[in-house]
Amino acid sequence: MPQKSKNMRTYGSGNRLIFCSSLGFLLGICGILCGMFWEQLFDSMLNKEMVLRPDSVIYSRWKNPPLELNLDIYLYNWTNPEDFGNSSVKPILEQCGPYRFREKPDKVDINWHPENASVTYRRKSLYYFDAAGSNGSLDDMIVTLNAVALAAAAKTKSWDMMNTRMVNMGLSVYQQEVAVTKTVDELLFTGYSDDMMTTARTMTNIFGKKVEVPFDRFGWFYTRNGSAELTGVFNAYTGADDISRAGQMHTWNYKTHSGFFESHCGDINGSAGEFYPKNLTPDSIVGLFTPDMCRTVPLEYTETVEIEGIKGYKYSGGPRAVDNGTLYPENLCYCGGECTPSGLMNVSACRYGTPAFMSFPHFYQADPYLVDQVEGLEPNKEKHEFYMILEPKTGLTLEVAARFQVNMLVEPIRGVSLYEDVPRIYFPLIWFEQKVRITPELAAEWKVIPRVLLGGQIFAGLLFAIGVIMLAWYPMQHLCFMRKSRRRVNSTNKIHGVTENGAVGGEMKSLQNHKENVPEQSPLLEKSTKPVTIRESNGKLE
Repeated sequence: MPQKSKNMRTYGSGNRLIFCSSLGFLLGICGILCGMFWEQLFDSMLNKEMVLRPDSVIYSRWKNPPLELNLDIYLYNWTNPEDFGNSSVKPILEQCGPYRFREKPDKVDINWHPENASVTYRRKSLYYFDAAGSNGSLDDMIVTLNAVALAAAAKTKSWDMMNTRMVNMGLSVYQQEVAVTKTVDELLFTGYSDDMMTTARTMTNIFGKKVEVPFDRFGWFYTRNGSAELTGVFNAYTGADDISRAGQMHTWNYKTHSGFFESHCGDINGSAGEFYPKNLTPDSIVGLFTPDMCRTVPLEYTETVEIEGIKGYKYSGGPRAVDNGTLYPENLCYCGGECTPSGLMNVSACRYGTPAFMSFPHFYQADPYLVDQVEGLEPNKEKHEFYMILEPKTGLTLEVAARFQVNMLVEPIRGVSLYEDVPRIYFPLIWFEQKVRITPELAAEWKVIPRVLLGGQIFAGLLFAIGVIMLAWYPMQHLCFMRKSRRRVNSTNKIHGVTENGAVGGEMKSLQNHKENVPEQSPLLEKSTKPVTIRESNGKLE
């Protein structure tokens, strides 16, 4: 019976050993695999949530961005228009503003296209004047270049002399001048009417030429407030088939090429403005498609910064973004038929033939020649740089400062008396800034991402450690048991005189000790061997 119990105990111990070792092995393998593939697994789950679709987490933020958007507008007040034409006197400009407008953006006419994983939509924004955040009022009077007259005169550069003379007559009849004085409100959203525009809208019938004048009033942001038509139809990838393309432009106005620039310069690509590429590096170039310029603006890495505790890569508009082939030959196709000094983007074709040129404010990053043409400009990186800061792993926008300036080319025009004796100048008129920064609340949500990644690595390490412990538990326990048993046996043998050399050696040593303790001759024996003398005394023996 004792032998049977012992066998049962041995059998149960063996089962526990197998179970514990198997579980430990599995946990160890799981820990290794989790450590190796946790980041890829997390990216897969994150990418699934980043796909743009009606039921996704990011849909509402894409349709109605939760960030506070402000549009700051600066106008240049021309203080000496009477001296225009005097080659010894430069135009003197005085910057006015900012005139701040709160923007409430929305996306409308949304249509999903699962066949190519894209979505089509239009942009619509409502603007509200923020008097408290502005430096001035909408009633401020601004002296500026007469953009209507200049646009009409510029059209005649490709016309015959007879039609040119008719335009010249119209400018004279309507008493057009080089400069106009208007309120801020008229120059921005409300706009102002002009007889030349009314005449220009009928020029197609009069001159037999196509003259595009789509507006009945002039204002830099006229028809933009509450309109979904001005910026065109966007078609961007949702990321359903390839998350790296999420938010990238597919078509604009249903075309993959704008038609306003030749070759690759007219390709529709880059970000639509809401999502940017993931897994960015300092070698990446981030493209931003801007419908007001009908082209993509490239931004290059400049530095690594931290916004609300999140590391971000800063991509800025440098010389490449505003070059026309002078510094970067591949940009030659942006000339649009008329190459300009570096720092200007010719968008005349995009603006109905108006001699419009975009730049960074105060001609920042432009050829010094442009700055020297007028007085009052002070290019400054902190105030005039175009940049965006993106979280490199997800492409999350941490901060954006979108800044552009509108300029018009004033030059002598043959047959138009108003512009016969004027100098050739790229005249700055207005610049605007839209600066957005992630809120602490949104930043707190995104800070969870690196914590989850770290937590997964820690969990993987714990699984591996537990697996190793379980694998080693029974062998270590058995080893400890054997050592304890051996020490117990040795201790017992010492008590009984048994050494590790065996019982025989112990017995021999015991016998030897016994022999050494026995005297050579017993005292009793000595006494018995002494001679005995027998005497008789009085009849007794002694």
